[in-house]
Amino acid sequence: MPQLNVQQLQDFLRTDFPQSSVVVESISERGACVRQTINTSHLRPGGTVSGPVLMAVADIAMYVALLAEIGIVPLAVTTNLSIHFLRKPSADKDILAHCQLLKIGKNLAVGEVTLYSDGYEDAVAHVVATYAIPPRA
Repeated sequence: MPQLNVQQLQDFLRTDFPQSSVVVESISERGACVRQTINTSHLRPGGTVSGPVLMAVADIAMYVALLAEIGIVPLAVTTNLSIHFLRKPSADKDILAHCQLLKIGKNLAVGEVTLYSDGYEDAVAHVVATYAIPPRA
């Protein structure tokens, strides 16, 4: 069962990551869904959402899913993130990221994130990420 709820996670992001505008949509057992509203600052030439934006949304989805399970551990950090860009995201639709944690160990957690343009069923990117979990008291 998740240790934290959506509001607790959103409050943490607002306080500790005020530069991010990602919104926590939902959490579930070993999973989370987040949303990034897209505007012109997120676009690259050619009118598509930039790769760094997609990677950041996936990374935050993984972080949220992990923290929901283990509690607020601010120093849990990304150790690996591999992304496959599958198709062009819509420039005028939010990006949704669905994360599912595959393994939560003592020191490492592995998860996968699928990114979508809101309203479309085909994924725009697939991510596998690993997080290092610092020793906890």
